[in-house]
Amino acid sequence: MKLLNQEEAKRLTDRVIGLSKADECSVSIDGARKGNIRFARNSVSTAGLNEDISLSITVAFGKRVGTVQINQFDDKALQAAVARAEEVARLAPENPEFVPAPGKQVFRPSAEFVAATAAIDPEFRAQVAAYAIEAGRKDKIVTAGFFTDVTGFETIANSNGLFGHREFTNLDYTCTARTEDGRGSGWVARSAVDARRFDAREASAIAIEKALRSVDAKAMEPGRYTVILEPAATSEVIGRMFGALGARNADEGRSFMSKKGGGNRLGDKLVDEQIQVYSDPWNTDVPVSPWDSRSQLARQRTDIIKDGRVVNLEYSRFWAQKQGKVASGRSGNMIMAGGTKSLEELIASTKKGVVVTRTWYIRMVDPQSLALTGLTRDGTFYVENGKIKHPIKNFRFNESPVSMLNNVEELGKPVIIAGDEVPYSMLIPPMKVRDFNFTSLSDAV
Repeated sequence: MKLLNQEEAKRLTDRVIGLSKADECSVSIDGARKGNIRFARNSVSTAGLNEDISLSITVAFGKRVGTVQINQFDDKALQAAVARAEEVARLAPENPEFVPAPGKQVFRPSAEFVAATAAIDPEFRAQVAAYAIEAGRKDKIVTAGFFTDVTGFETIANSNGLFGHREFTNLDYTCTARTEDGRGSGWVARSAVDARRFDAREASAIAIEKALRSVDAKAMEPGRYTVILEPAATSEVIGRMFGALGARNADEGRSFMSKKGGGNRLGDKLVDEQIQVYSDPWNTDVPVSPWDSRSQLARQRTDIIKDGRVVNLEYSRFWAQKQGKVASGRSGNMIMAGGTKSLEELIASTKKGVVVTRTWYIRMVDPQSLALTGLTRDGTFYVENGKIKHPIKNFRFNESPVSMLNNVEELGKPVIIAGDEVPYSMLIPPMKVRDFNFTSLSDAV
């Protein structure tokens, strides 16, 4: 399958828009080539390559909207799809929150495409799996993992003059390592836009080392501890906080950003002053699309949390119109400033504490306080006098990312966290946090 370049995509969107007699017509095209390899029990189990292109047509007559999606692009298929979308729109009830499609936008390209990643082939994928499998067999460790790489494009256009085209690449890798008796477990995740910045051998070695070190875990009493959280341990936790920064939920009293009696807490100091978070589509570590696909608005570099204060909320086009505000495209990445210390240096400066590799099975307890519950897994360790003394059994925790970010003692050097389990591409640091609330023990490894 050939992915469309900008000229080809423009011709196709122009053709679709020209066929429509609706008040307005919007078109989006998504295409990708996705390679993968999966291994388990130190053997490759599946490998494949999937290619697909789809085109979505949305039309509106007044406030009545219809949408159709197709994957055939000959004239007959396009004419039938436009006609069907218009038929659906005429039958649809009016949308009381309808907002006309945006006009022409300026989309500054971001560095999402890297030729080295687009060139990944079956041999490359096989070598990724081989590093983990061979190292696992050598150390009598059972490994399992999944590697995916994507090369794709996205095009958006509408009858109000908007057009954008982007090409992108990325890769994701996870590896779980278990001792043969099942008493030790380690895990690692890596993401990159540029394959030259991905070291499969290094990543697999980390998972295997954690598995070996986590054998014979000892029980510790639940309670509040100083914790050193790896970025993978905090990504979903603070990701829930980042995802709750919508203005509408805050204004309607359904968010931790809601103010009692009405309004929102924009500008209030909510977390420690050292917390600085921003979004930047052009960051070279975690570049993302220069537009938000849902609103079709251009993204900008935006401060989210500054000196511990939330300084920006996301406004949909409808809610911005209703509130007299400026609409904003949803952030595609979240970047938290940190320090220069490595995870090991944070551990070395800790008198007593707990190292958490990863958290999982996270569930919301209370949206208005952002209280979450979840479990540690794949390597939890007790630290004493700056050194890991022994592995410990996993805990269940009850904690809010707001409270957690109020109790930060020190931040390390940010690293890339992305993939299906996190809501954004993130660049976040390991962090040392006091009074983290572990509520019970878990026998799972």
